[in-house]
Amino acid sequence: MSVVLKAVLFDLLSALLDSWSLWDDIAGSEERGRRWRFEYLRLTYGTGAYLPYLDLVAQSAAAVGLPRALAGELEARWDELAPWPGAGAALQRIARELPIGVATNCSQVLGVRAAGLLGAPFHSVVTAESAGFYKPDPRMYHAGVEALGVPADEVLFVAGSPRDIRGAVSAGLEVVWHNPAGLDGGGAERLAVAVIDDLGRLADVIESL
Repeated sequence: MSVVLKAVLFDLLSALLDSWSLWDDIAGSEERGRRWRFEYLRLTYGTGAYLPYLDLVAQSAAAVGLPRALAGELEARWDELAPWPGAGAALQRIARELPIGVATNCSQVLGVRAAGLLGAPFHSVVTAESAGFYKPDPRMYHAGVEALGVPADEVLFVAGSPRDIRGAVSAGLEVVWHNPAGLDGGGAERLAVAVIDDLGRLADVIESL
């Protein structure tokens, strides 16, 4: 495969930050945290037009028998989100050669705060709120691409979940899946040009395309 890449667009809350651990801690266990998070992902990826992010977080908690108030706790502890190992160094390395940006499913305020935790020179941070749509609506990915100022066929998207892979591919993007959480891809992984569990490998993948 030969792809001319001029920019890299990242999912933020799964591909770059270990949001799973924070949700698990707030929920009180990994089992409860994963039920809550998977319900949130199911709900959000079926939402389309933007609705307040924390409302969806609260709704998904209630749907799996957890208190809606956990959404407020997530907001209060938002700055505890931790980058995946090596994320900062990997982003710095890539940004020396290509502009990098974020397209993430959350509010603008929380998206900017989360991106700031990585200490990376992002060219743009696009959120579901700023775009008006949640992924996997193609308009969300297109908004991320437009903010980078590069044609879609010259942008690599780094996904954080199987639904993100399918959404980005449907939007016309080449995709790498960063899957440090060991999620089941359900076949979506076959659509990615590469699947990695270490962001330190991403620059080499980019060079190989």
